Amino acid sequence: MTVSPPASRPAANLVRDDAEALDLAARLAQRFAVGAAERDRERRIPRAELDELSASGLLAITVPREHGGADVRATTLLEVFRLLAAADPNIAQIPQSHFAYVNVLRENGTAEQQRFFFGEVLAGKRFGNAQSEAGSRTVQDIQTRLSPAPDGQFVLRGRKAYSTGALLAHWIPVLAKDEQDRLQVAYVPRDAAGVTVVDDWAGMGQRTTASGTVELDAVPVPADRIVPHHLTFDRPQLHGALAQALHAAIDVGIAGGALADAVEFVRTRSRPWGEAGVETAAEDPLTIQRFGELAVRLRAAEALLEKAGAALDAARADLDADSAAAASIAVATAKVFADGVAVELSSALFEVSGTRSSLAETNLHRHWRNARTHTLHDPVRWKVQHIGRYVLNGTRPPRHGQI
Repeated sequence: MTVSPPASRPAANLVRDDAEALDLAARLAQRFAVGAAERDRERRIPRAELDELSASGLLAITVPREHGGADVRATTLLEVFRLLAAADPNIAQIPQSHFAYVNVLRENGTAEQQRFFFGEVLAGKRFGNAQSEAGSRTVQDIQTRLSPAPDGQFVLRGRKAYSTGALLAHWIPVLAKDEQDRLQVAYVPRDAAGVTVVDDWAGMGQRTTASGTVELDAVPVPADRIVPHHLTFDRPQLHGALAQALHAAIDVGIAGGALADAVEFVRTRSRPWGEAGVETAAEDPLTIQRFGELAVRLRAAEALLEKAGAALDAARADLDADSAAAASIAVATAKVFADGVAVELSSALFEVSGTRSSLAETNLHRHWRNARTHTLHDPVRWKVQHIGRYVLNGTRPPRHGQI
């Protein structure tokens, strides 16, 4: 079904620094966790929660300081995403593209484009995404076209799938190719003529991300709303690494949320195995052993995520081909490990919690469904290849948005 665009948002809170961003994320995560299971069960889009996220100012924390933003460290941004994902990974995934397309403006936006769009973000406006396409030969094969019009504007035509964030966005950045087959990003108002957003996402997990379809039927785009994204990859850059690091943070958050729910369930609802000779399931030595093993896996994933953030911050401070490559490899390493840990812990939840945890009423299986769905975003096996080439032969990873 098609859905109307969101109402304009009032001015958002202005986040001042990293500490405030982390405090806000922790407090919002506590609130968002309360209804996460019910939202998933009912496939209810978190509209009110997204508005609260916008109003908090967290969606503007990567706006540069010269434009009025907090310009937080990458380590802070990843921790914000991890906290939100542990509470509800749907809410964390929806603005992932928002931050990626704020970064597109940082990379290649003109001074006027940055002034305008950073102002929109500071006011609480959300960027969606119309990037991926279904039915093309590869994910990187973009068929959507941006063509010049006689009046000096441009026209967009195409159909996008998996458009997370577009349903409730104020602006939809559209990845398209121009007549020279170069990648461009067109920033299109959600309510622009010719734009239709269809709420047809039906995945088994991440059910409330509304990652549906965007149809673009001769959408007019002024020239000053187009950013030459192809230039991003002509030089050392952190665009792909940052985008992938946010996905890794979501995976780590899913794993943490699953372990937290397993702890609560075993403490309050599980029964001990008779042979254990203990009064409660939490005293069972074999259960304790397994929780210890799972906690080690989670802490390792968190440590790799933090290391990835530190590598991004270091590269940003002194960017060249070597520092960009090191950051990409650190992010790829974190993503590979987080991918497995999210699936492992969300499955092990049932192993330690017992039969009752599998009842539909608990909806604990949402953790596994979310993990398995989100980790399909891009194949980590290719990241392992790039890591191996880098370690063994010093080969830098390719410059694209997937590593």
